[in-house]
Amino acid sequence: MSETQRETMEYDVVIVGAGPAGLSAAIRLKQLDPDLEVVVLEKGSEVGAHILSGAVLDPIGLDALIPDWKEKGAPLNTPVTKDNFLMLGEAGSIRVPNFPMPPLMNNHGNYIVSMGNVCRWMAEQAEELGVEIFPGMACSEIVYDGDRIKGVVAGEFGRNPDGTEGPGYEPGMELHGKYVFLSEGVRGSLAKEVIAKYDLSKGKEPQKFGLGMKEIWEIDPAKHAEGTVTHTMGWPLGSNAGGGSFIYHAENNQIFIGFVVHLNYKNPHVFPYMEFQRLKHHPEVRKLLEGGKRVAYGARAITEGGYQSMPKMVVPGAALLGCSVGMVNVPRIKGNHNAMLSGKAAAEAAHAAIKDGRAGDELSEYEAEVRGGAIGKDLKKVRNVKPLWSKYGLTASLALGGIDMWTNTFGFSLLGTQKHGKTDAAATEPAAKHKPIDYPKPDGKISFDRLTNVSFSMTNHEENQPCHLKLKDPAVPVERNLPTFAGPSARYCPAGVYEFVTEDGQEPRFVINFQNCVHCKTCDIKDPPQNINWTTPQGGDGPNYPNM
Repeated sequence: MSETQRETMEYDVVIVGAGPAGLSAAIRLKQLDPDLEVVVLEKGSEVGAHILSGAVLDPIGLDALIPDWKEKGAPLNTPVTKDNFLMLGEAGSIRVPNFPMPPLMNNHGNYIVSMGNVCRWMAEQAEELGVEIFPGMACSEIVYDGDRIKGVVAGEFGRNPDGTEGPGYEPGMELHGKYVFLSEGVRGSLAKEVIAKYDLSKGKEPQKFGLGMKEIWEIDPAKHAEGTVTHTMGWPLGSNAGGGSFIYHAENNQIFIGFVVHLNYKNPHVFPYMEFQRLKHHPEVRKLLEGGKRVAYGARAITEGGYQSMPKMVVPGAALLGCSVGMVNVPRIKGNHNAMLSGKAAAEAAHAAIKDGRAGDELSEYEAEVRGGAIGKDLKKVRNVKPLWSKYGLTASLALGGIDMWTNTFGFSLLGTQKHGKTDAAATEPAAKHKPIDYPKPDGKISFDRLTNVSFSMTNHEENQPCHLKLKDPAVPVERNLPTFAGPSARYCPAGVYEFVTEDGQEPRFVINFQNCVHCKTCDIKDPPQNINWTTPQGGDGPNYPNM
């Protein structure tokens, strides 16, 4: 905390995060009452700079929010024309037929999009309605008024690496609102604080996560099939971890290729980034990429706990939106539509409360709408897919999960609601129980080392600031994680932030290269003793994704 007195600004609603949830909330608030004062605070250098998603977008959220989005020029330019599901072996693949799959797995009517560009367009719509949007404004603290949340601190700059105030220090501002919406995305630092402070996950299953990594490639036009969506399972992960890949043929001869690794893997030798690079050498994938060039890279965590892991979403004066709650439909690999619907629902509840003179109360109507409305129905149908995969592996879970999704289509489940069990951090087992994994060296053409790829995320952090990756106990990485878990942070981070360095016979030391951080939050999730706390760096720092 700074001893410097901060200026304050008063709004009706303060929204943290210019993703699909936060922007939907801002738009809906101004649609309902143009006189409401609404501000959106975004830590990225611009709207969309920190947005990364597959993405195949179900337009149901946009349909509800801006029915004439086509006429308004929303960047949904590539309708899905073909769905492929492949089971990969090391040298070949088997096409999984579409007909036995539940209707919810059909991508007809959906669009291959850059969610970064969708959010940029949504920001334009919001600003036309009078919403104030401030990019480069990281929100570092919650402002409390007793038991109520009344605002956030944003825009603090200029601390020295040791945390003291530098010569150009700016204390930031307090932005107060009748309501604060936390729409920071997965594992947001403020949402994490609020969930813990108010014990919002009490009685819920632990939240589960995956790590999603993505590259954009420009490929040979002869190989490009605009509108084609391909999902794969199986190789290279095998029994080491759950997960799979996506390949989306977007416009302009580009493909979005990504790989998701479920973070509940047991073997600490698993190296998710290298699994992704190995995938690209599968014959089915390599033939698509050969002759092309990679133009962008990024990574982010994905909420996978689903229906049974959603915490309570409201506290006095505040609400959690979108991925701050965890609204991803895991088998569909889609959450953006639910994020938009959550923003809309939160806005409607806040507008009603302000109008009725109940400002600052808990928005119970919002939570009821999420759990009982379209979002809850979407997630309840697939609630057992993730726990079944975790318990029984890929093959058995495909059969059981498919049957369960079909029965849920008719409103019932033979399996009830399955439990997730351990957190992803607690699932990690000692290295002595597992064999190391030998990963092939990247060839620099199809596969790439981490640091080279990170340069394609345009990530930058001002070096003369405190490290935003906080260790609760600086001794833990070397004294516990290295001997017990073989130093997993050196592998689970997709940006090469963490390394164990041994020099001239000295004891190993733990190095944090925070400048590389792409804000995926994997370290905050997967570190076995939960010793790493991800916090926001200075506003504007981090990746600068052009069209992820």
